[in-house]
Amino acid sequence: MVLRDYPEGMSDIFDVLADGTRRDILRRLLDADAAASDLVYELGLTPPTVARHLARLVDAGLVTVRGEGRARSYTLRAAPLDTVDAWLSPFLGGASTTATASDDAAGPTIFAAWAGTDAGDRVGRVAADAAHNARVALDAAQEKLQGAQKRVAEKLPRWGRES
Repeated sequence: MVLRDYPEGMSDIFDVLADGTRRDILRRLLDADAAASDLVYELGLTPPTVARHLARLVDAGLVTVRGEGRARSYTLRAAPLDTVDAWLSPFLGGASTTATASDDAAGPTIFAAWAGTDAGDRVGRVAADAAHNARVALDAAQEKLQGAQKRVAEKLPRWGRES
């Protein structure tokens, strides 16, 4: 298996986007900022479900939160999607549509173009599978390395140990 050198954080974004509920939340936040209670009502989800998915979106940098306690407002942050936008663009038949990587209000991205289609489901699943396979390969390589380190350490003389 050949692992490609993808831009930093892109596989994490795909993991987040692979979940349909999180994509629904992002689609809703494309329209306007929202409180968690608004998302619960509009998407027909339970408060714990919305809270769990919002936490993942905030951790990934795709959503920002303003306010404290019950007066929290969630906002879509498009900047992390710029890398994904640029990477997906050739697959969707176009050039990257984002202005700059630092512009949070860059306008519509390719995410907006496929948000209402099942292309997001397919791309999200493929990307999540690729990210998972890469993590599995890295975990296996790390286990082999740790095993080799252990065998080498067992064969080395123990310093300070009485013979």
